[in-house]
Amino acid sequence: MEVNSLLTAVPDTGAWDLSGHHSIGRGADGMEGRKAVRNLAPMFRLSRNTRISRLSPWSRSSAKRFFDLACVLLVLPLVVPILLVIAAAVRLTSFGPVLFLQERMGRHGQTFTILKFRTLTHLTDKARHAVTTTSNQQFTLVGRFLRQWKLDELPQLLNVLWGDMSLVGPRPKMPEHMLHEIPCRPGITGAATIAFAREAAVLSRVPEEHLESYYHSVVLPAKRHLDAEYMARATFFSDFKLLVDSVLRRWDIDAMKSLLDTWAFETEYKMQSARSSAVAFASTRLTKSPNVDKPISAKRITAFPQIQAANGNQAREHHVHLDSAVSAR
Repeated sequence: MEVNSLLTAVPDTGAWDLSGHHSIGRGADGMEGRKAVRNLAPMFRLSRNTRISRLSPWSRSSAKRFFDLACVLLVLPLVVPILLVIAAAVRLTSFGPVLFLQERMGRHGQTFTILKFRTLTHLTDKARHAVTTTSNQQFTLVGRFLRQWKLDELPQLLNVLWGDMSLVGPRPKMPEHMLHEIPCRPGITGAATIAFAREAAVLSRVPEEHLESYYHSVVLPAKRHLDAEYMARATFFSDFKLLVDSVLRRWDIDAMKSLLDTWAFETEYKMQSARSSAVAFASTRLTKSPNVDKPISAKRITAFPQIQAANGNQAREHHVHLDSAVSAR
């Protein structure tokens, strides 16, 4: 089951400029741009409302749990030496704890503590960015390597043994990123994990001022859509294939690149539309404003001395009236 087939198809965006100044519609008129955005919009509307509500017979079976336990117990003797080497490397190359512990959301809204090897410098009094990219975090000496090879996730085999997680499933989210409860155990790997394996690197291309909104309005809904579609159709063989792809690092990142390109196109189009509307509004205001340079008609010029004389007579009558009032007192 290919990951790209689970996402709504998006048009080829290879010709769009994403180097900080997105450009759309080169040589295309406004009608074509509006049509393109209308074609892209359903993907975002669909994925934002997606939740994991249907599980395949395999996803909800006890056989899946038995498969998880069997795999972990089989590989644990081989993995333990690797865990000890990584723990020593983390401890010797940076200050702070070896493991990173964080509260995540599990099955049916139950929280649990996820285990990871620490890959970032230990900070006690400084908040980190909520969305991680390769450029906004301070990695330890070995942290970037561990992240790149997904070795920081190995302690989660203990989470699988404890029953908090599965080998394959949707990734456990932080409480603030969780919109809906999931009816299954979260996984170490999954359909969205394969598609977003290079998430931090791709997100570094998004301008910082748009990073939060892009992550919450595009990335998270797309992940939910991928996971929901996969868990509804998952089988023993598809889980096994995802595990093999994860171990062999056969990532399918085209889906995320397409999402980024599509979002860049839509965002730039909206910005250009807003700028065009502002220019049109300003032009309308200038057209409707009174013309201060319009010459005075000859009729008004002729009547001007008469208006001045009438105003002068009214002023004199007013003064006479005041003088009479004062004299009467």
